[in-house]
Amino acid sequence: MPKTEIRPRPDIVALLCDADFKRRRDTNTWTHRDGRPFSKEEQALVFTATRVELEEVNEQLAHYREYLRTVEEAPEALQHFLAPFMEQLTEKTLGNAVQLMNEDDRTEFDRLLRLVADPVRPFAPYAF
Repeated sequence: MPKTEIRPRPDIVALLCDADFKRRRDTNTWTHRDGRPFSKEEQALVFTATRVELEEVNEQLAHYREYLRTVEEAPEALQHFLAPFMEQLTEKTLGNAVQLMNEDDRTEFDRLLRLVADPVRPFAPYAF
């Protein structure tokens, strides 16, 4: 008999990713990261989580930690990326450096620049 693939339920993963796991004494439930208590239905639902779903939560959090690391390292990565272009210029401006870039270089430049300029995105499952 072939094995069927067990897939995590996205609603359970989303709830677990949004939990801060602090039990509220007044409701006897966990809370969402924004402080709202889980409803009794949400609490019951997360207690049905499988090992696959818990592993998926862990994987989603790992993706977010990697995103945060990338954002943290972006300013230095941008400097290292721009250095060879700046070395070629007598008038060292960003505009002049961009003119030396090919399409792939500009794509990487834009990616790094967005990481440096955009605010850090909050964690959300399946977003990273």
